[in-house]
Amino acid sequence: MDQYRRGELVFDVIDAGPVDGPVVVLLHGFPQFNTSWDAVIGRLTAQGYRCLAPNQRGYSPGARPTRRRDYRLHELVEDVRALIDATGAERIHLVGHDWGATVAWAAAAELSDRLASLTAMSVPHMAAFLKALATSKQAVASWYIYFFQLPWLPERLLLGRRRTGAGLSKLLRYWGMTEAADSNAQAMAAPGIFTAALNWYRAVPLVNLRASLRQAAVPTMYLWTEGDVGLLGKGARDCGRHVAGEYRFEVLKGSHWIVDEQPDTVADLLLDWFAAHPI
Repeated sequence: MDQYRRGELVFDVIDAGPVDGPVVVLLHGFPQFNTSWDAVIGRLTAQGYRCLAPNQRGYSPGARPTRRRDYRLHELVEDVRALIDATGAERIHLVGHDWGATVAWAAAAELSDRLASLTAMSVPHMAAFLKALATSKQAVASWYIYFFQLPWLPERLLLGRRRTGAGLSKLLRYWGMTEAADSNAQAMAAPGIFTAALNWYRAVPLVNLRASLRQAAVPTMYLWTEGDVGLLGKGARDCGRHVAGEYRFEVLKGSHWIVDEQPDTVADLLLDWFAAHPI
């Protein structure tokens, strides 16, 4: 499978590993693509897992609606459901980093019957994050979320008149990304894609809070890094309160970009977690 469809939307997807292997779905974050999982996928497929990593809504050219309401969290979860259905698997292991983690947390509540396990990286459960916003320095660290709500100005400042992505590259380096900052920023400068990626943030005010605050109802592992300047410790350490089952919390060294910096560590943790919760 190199694509799958939900209604009129067509999503590009990496499909690697044995077709009859246990299925792992890997969700990328902002502003990255499914190729950010390449090093991890190689380790998982070597152990017999079938890995599917989609370019999510807005990142796939065939799945790039223009309205911000089309990027509501429920729609993003339904995209994941469509991918699971397309694999033919009854249950899968779900993994997400950054915005992919936010989608995965929501899926763990809405699609619990389809998940054998959840692994979320960097971004905590929304209930823990909202509490941290009100009770810690997380509100200051999340300045970019407010900035991204503005129309056209983030695109103008971060991409520049010549659409080089220089401002975005600087922002990514502030968040700790090093080698991939320029290439990710340049990829975001392609027509239409950066606004689509920002629509994930711009749809936040439209979120269904009642649904988003539901507990994760599957075995859950959460990975967080001490050097994450955008997502601080308060929300990370409160995550376990919002999981209705087995929970594992791993604190790693490094920046927000866990998958880029530590793919072998991530793969080792995933393999151990999957083995403990076989499909």
